[in-house]
Amino acid sequence: MLRFIFSFFGGIFTFLTMGLVMAALGLGGVIFLYGRDLPSYETLSQYTPKTISRIYSREGRIIDEFAVERRLFTPAEDIPDLVKQAFISAEDKNFYTHQGFDATSMLSAVVDAVQSRGEDLRGASTITQQVMKNFLLDGSRSVERKIKEIILAVRIEQAMSKERILELYLNEIFLGQNSFGVTAAALTYFNKPLTDLTAGEAAYLASLPKSPSNRHPVRDQEAAIFWRDNTLRLMHQNGYIDDITLAVETGSPLRTVQGGDYPDFRTTLPDRDYFTDEIRRQLSQDFGQEEFFSGGLSIRATVDPELQSIAAQSLQQALEDFDRNTGIWRGTGLTIAQDALAEEAEWRAALRATDLPRDVMLGGQWHPAVVLAVAENSLRIGIEGLPASETEPHVVPRRDIDWMRGNFFDNFTPGDVVHVRRVVQDSDGSFLRWSLRQVPEVQGAFMAMDVDTGRVIAMQGGFSYQASVFNRATQAQRQPGSSFKPFVYATALDSGYSPATIVVDAPIEIMTPQGLWRPTNASNQFYGPTPLRTGIERSRNLMTVRLAQEVGIERVAEYAERFGVYDRMNPVLAASLGSDETTLFKMVAAYAMFANGGERVAPTLVDRVQDRFGNTVYLHDSRQCPDCANLSLPAGQAPQIISNRTRVMNEVTAYQLTSMMQGVVDRGTASGSVNLPAQIAGKTGTTNDSKDVWFVGFSSNIVAGCYIGYDNPRSLGRGASGGGMCGPVFNRFMAAAIDTYGAPPFTIPDQCQFIKIDRFSGARLPDEAMGDNVVSECFRAGEEPIFGIMYDGGFAMAADLPLYDEVPRSQREVTTSTGDTAIVGERATFGTLSTGGLY
Repeated sequence: MLRFIFSFFGGIFTFLTMGLVMAALGLGGVIFLYGRDLPSYETLSQYTPKTISRIYSREGRIIDEFAVERRLFTPAEDIPDLVKQAFISAEDKNFYTHQGFDATSMLSAVVDAVQSRGEDLRGASTITQQVMKNFLLDGSRSVERKIKEIILAVRIEQAMSKERILELYLNEIFLGQNSFGVTAAALTYFNKPLTDLTAGEAAYLASLPKSPSNRHPVRDQEAAIFWRDNTLRLMHQNGYIDDITLAVETGSPLRTVQGGDYPDFRTTLPDRDYFTDEIRRQLSQDFGQEEFFSGGLSIRATVDPELQSIAAQSLQQALEDFDRNTGIWRGTGLTIAQDALAEEAEWRAALRATDLPRDVMLGGQWHPAVVLAVAENSLRIGIEGLPASETEPHVVPRRDIDWMRGNFFDNFTPGDVVHVRRVVQDSDGSFLRWSLRQVPEVQGAFMAMDVDTGRVIAMQGGFSYQASVFNRATQAQRQPGSSFKPFVYATALDSGYSPATIVVDAPIEIMTPQGLWRPTNASNQFYGPTPLRTGIERSRNLMTVRLAQEVGIERVAEYAERFGVYDRMNPVLAASLGSDETTLFKMVAAYAMFANGGERVAPTLVDRVQDRFGNTVYLHDSRQCPDCANLSLPAGQAPQIISNRTRVMNEVTAYQLTSMMQGVVDRGTASGSVNLPAQIAGKTGTTNDSKDVWFVGFSSNIVAGCYIGYDNPRSLGRGASGGGMCGPVFNRFMAAAIDTYGAPPFTIPDQCQFIKIDRFSGARLPDEAMGDNVVSECFRAGEEPIFGIMYDGGFAMAADLPLYDEVPRSQREVTTSTGDTAIVGERATFGTLSTGGLY
């Protein structure tokens, strides 16, 4: 009998043992089968969710956001305990004790499903398991997916701390309204940082993961409050809130942004513009598009918001003035069906749906509107977002459109969609009338930057970003025309010429593969022997061509490429007049090197980029400042900053060229439009047939440039010029920039010696000479000016031109200011005669 008992229990023991072994083997097989293709510990530990990249102004104000998923990453230590406790109570009360999965909850869920015959199916996933869903391709409720989820949950519990897992969850979870993570959701629903959330608000967010689409705070208000209160009760049961807090919060209404109780934080963000979109374009190239849109970068932009607004409106003013002077009304090309005009609700809905720019603030906000009726002397309009008003009747009087060509009635029909803005009294801002506006067909760009640091402080790439995202400051390849001439003159000055060198302004004929080329001056006149200074002040084309031939067009091309104007310039004489194409961005950056004394500076729209953890991954300013951390500097003593910039041109050359371009502003082609209380230098540019007009100018610390032209190049009409169209844009902007940044005088190099000359003839004058014709020119110290030498660039000249004594044309090799060698004409110094120029 005893043997039988032992045999019986031995069999049971063997059966159980074998069963356990088989179960273990089966479990191991399942783990091996489903776990072999899952991520490793290293992959899990390095996982980071997609996060918003934000752009900040220099004052730290958010000016734009870019994201694939709208998520703001917040480290676990910065997430308040109250928020963590709300989600743990709602989703996984045993989070801090289980090893990745909660067997008790899973068993309970199975029992409920069996008892309800499949009607009560609920998840039993822990927070760890929910994090793991991000590694699985299939979001189904299959057994296979659940097994993989559990395996991953156990693995990640071994690879990460509980706080790190919770950090991932709270930053990853989708909470409705295109918000991922608790930080973004707190802004979306309550316009609050996490630290300001109440227990009820945290509980509402914690109730959303299971069904965010069915718990909208307005549309599903009863359900939203029910689940909020349910989470609050769970928080109370777990000891996270007391009786008083539970009573107060469950008795409070659910106040949200969606319900109109709080302002939407998005309304505080400015409209996207050319500046921030160019940052997107450049950083997407530098960091990769995925990292930019998903990496949670914190980007500190160089933009000055106030000056950016002035730059935009200054360019817009020039473009609108030109457009209205054409007298052509084009409108928007959009219409609303006339049968929708009878009902206000219908035309307002249709107007809201129109694709119109709404970012124009020129003279005030431009509003989309629809023509409701055309009367004999007025248009009755309906304006988007504005109710009808007796004090500001929604009527455009006929006198407002007197600038348009053609018959009044031919331009408009009911249903036309237009832009309008208020016209107010200058003295007191009182309302006068509504005025029709239109986005001009002509386009342009403007850019300004610090000449020492390269920080771009303003950039406007067109009339309206919402009308056209094409950035004409960085993307439009246009002919710079005469604004390129300073690089020809810089080549000559660095090769031994001076501002007083005489050049011949005389006709030229050049045989090209395309036929005979006869460049002319804008005036179609010739002026004979003229100093270089006057040549650039009056923008003489023929002088510039002769000068380029004299110093060598290959040498000019090398200078243009050194300054970054072109990657590779076409080495033909027409290029000396700006026939090759470049961008405003490159031209402004190149002019900065004239302004800062000839040192290389790289333009940047970004001061610094930090990753999601606050580590600096890009810093533009690499200069050293050993005194910046010294708190004991004497009063009035500035820290010493050590520049590491390389020199691209001689300091004296840079000053000579700057002085010559001051003449352009003071008495040359820009004198009628640029008038500022500071030393300003610059150069106008107008291409053949006035297809492109430019002005690029600078003070001692700010350089700015403007370009205007049609996107599909065609003539701007007779009388269009860089000075007349772009000069006022520059002037309006720089007046404000000088108020902000000042404009110290240009620095004079120690190597300068000054000699007075006659700016018309180039003749040397006594030191005591005075008058409009007298200019004090800078010459390199120790260089004695020589008179009586002239060059013609090798071109034939008319016999009746009053020339100085002519010498045979020859060449010589010189050592330039940068230590290179160049082949130029015979010694070109004070009084030398040569030729070249464009308008």
